[in-house]
Amino acid sequence: MSISAMRSLGRGVVALVAFAMFAGAASAALVEGKNYERIAHPQAVETGKKIEVIEFFSYGCPHCAALEPFLDKWLDKLPEDVAFRRVPVMFHEDWVTLAKVYYTLDAMGQAKLSPEVFKAIHQTGTRLSDKKAFLDWAATKGLDRKKVEEVFDSFAVDGRMKRAMQLAQEYRIQAVPTVIVDGKFVTSSDRVGTHANLPAALDELVAKARTERKG
Repeated sequence: MSISAMRSLGRGVVALVAFAMFAGAASAALVEGKNYERIAHPQAVETGKKIEVIEFFSYGCPHCAALEPFLDKWLDKLPEDVAFRRVPVMFHEDWVTLAKVYYTLDAMGQAKLSPEVFKAIHQTGTRLSDKKAFLDWAATKGLDRKKVEEVFDSFAVDGRMKRAMQLAQEYRIQAVPTVIVDGKFVTSSDRVGTHANLPAALDELVAKARTERKG
């Protein structure tokens, strides 16, 4: 075997070891106090018998945008006893408008456009925090511009905005993306290592919540 071949083999072994270590870390049981926290005063869920998973996020957050594809794949296999919902946070003035963007699309049954919203903001630089820019963008997605504006300015959306601010205060949200499971567990990508690790962590916390409900 040539020296170059031996070097290539050595690099391959190192890569395999690194992958194994990463896979092991990703599949290890979550550690309370490190990978997630148990909320001292659990909040009542709004999903009845279903286990509630809330993502506190903002369209303006680049980390939320990076998490989106991993979260989308997880949502494709959401168990029947789990309900997922998003709650936009409003840390910045621009994020207030972006929260209205989310609730407008959601009210119109167009929450599926969320990946496109992230793409427009973070990849093409479209300033959707500007109302006119958002209305113009929505029209390019086949939505009725006048109807979108009516919903955007509606009391219903304002009511949901107030509830979102209340929830963020109740859960003491300091950063996004942050995920709450069943009103009692809080985790995030940085707590579990990477965005790619978060779906498995959510599965584990959902299972934990399911067990505690039965108990």
